[in-house]
Amino acid sequence: MNVILLGAPGAGKGTQATRLAEKYGIPHISTGDIFRENIKKQTPIGVVAKSYIDKGQLVPDEVTVEIVKQRLAMDDCKNGYLLDGFPRNTFQAEELDKFSTVEKVVDIDVDLTKLLKRITGRRVCVCGESFHVDFLNGKTTCDKCGSELYQRADDNEETVKNRLSVYQNQTAPLIEYYQKAGKLVLINGDQSIDKVFEDITKTLG
Repeated sequence: MNVILLGAPGAGKGTQATRLAEKYGIPHISTGDIFRENIKKQTPIGVVAKSYIDKGQLVPDEVTVEIVKQRLAMDDCKNGYLLDGFPRNTFQAEELDKFSTVEKVVDIDVDLTKLLKRITGRRVCVCGESFHVDFLNGKTTCDKCGSELYQRADDNEETVKNRLSVYQNQTAPLIEYYQKAGKLVLINGDQSIDKVFEDITKTLG
């Protein structure tokens, strides 16, 4: 089962990816994680990727494709994988088709205005817990450990609007690409985590 998970920032992709990987016994592959791993191990491709990241530039498509290709060739991907954060555009999708066959592309769809509210209202804790101001009732400390909650630097409105706009511009052609290939499944992401998970698993079978 080779699956791609699409979804704008804040759509709940990471949460679903973890649960799906566990349910189907396939690795959850996030491009961010692969980059970090290669940079840590100082692999040749990790060194190249780091040279771009250090300058605040996007890693070129060719480098990203190569790093994913190497990861998918590993033994744990023999029975399938769950790709998160790749492909980001149609060039990457076309390249992926050359070395792997994707069966399903799951797009967790949430209205952008709702995502803006969801992300800008997010408050996090040093212990890893995450909350939303709508449910905090004015509280500013973590229920789990009592530490002070804070807003992530990239969760401010201006940055979030920019991230959502970039995602939409990059991903709209990608959605069309997989729609034409008959592989795209649209999931309503504006539901409870359990309901979204249930809808995805029904689709994947």
